[in-house]
Amino acid sequence: MKTNLQPVVNDQKSGLASRYELYQGDLPDNLALGNVLAIDTEFMGLNVFRDRLCLLQIYDGAGKVHMVQFAPGVINAPNVKKLMADTSREKMFFYARGDMRWIGHYVGVIPENVYCLKIASRIARTYTQQHDLEDVSRHVLGVKISKEQQSTDWGAPVLTPAQLDYAANDVLHLHPMREKLAAMMQSEGREEIAQGLFKCLPAVVRADLAGWGSEDLFAYHVPRPT
Repeated sequence: MKTNLQPVVNDQKSGLASRYELYQGDLPDNLALGNVLAIDTEFMGLNVFRDRLCLLQIYDGAGKVHMVQFAPGVINAPNVKKLMADTSREKMFFYARGDMRWIGHYVGVIPENVYCLKIASRIARTYTQQHDLEDVSRHVLGVKISKEQQSTDWGAPVLTPAQLDYAANDVLHLHPMREKLAAMMQSEGREEIAQGLFKCLPAVVRADLAGWGSEDLFAYHVPRPT
């Protein structure tokens, strides 16, 4: 069931409140979404086995961003799980490997048919080492995305307007970013390389969650224990 969790803090309304819907626990039944979904996650820390998943953002490039806030404990979100398992829809992430770990561990399904914008940036933009979201957005789209709210308490029962704006902003620009990066890769004849890497991501994430996240399994030499 859809729940309005948008708070008002000190009478300050969210600047992007009209651009998103916020739900508690799961997506509503029969939500109509397009075939290319921009997805992001917010969590308590960087350890997927320790720090819980708090928020999931989904945007299909039209209409509103749909955000699901998760309470502490086991996540039971059948509609989210069904959507993540739908191979007919492309799931687009800025850093797919990271978000897919959280979805796989907490939602219980590792998405297939994925597109990683960080990989696309590294394949397309070999003239720079700046491949964070704010860098790519600024240089590719001319859009400044603030990361000020990144290290805030995403596990709070009520998220602030600033946090919700931040979360929505993280997916609102991914569709045009993908178009720009795809055009850059195509002009250099590198699309096939990127697509091959995208297809590997579900297997890489399964290995990460099984305990090989810190190892380069493609390397010839295995590092000796220190």
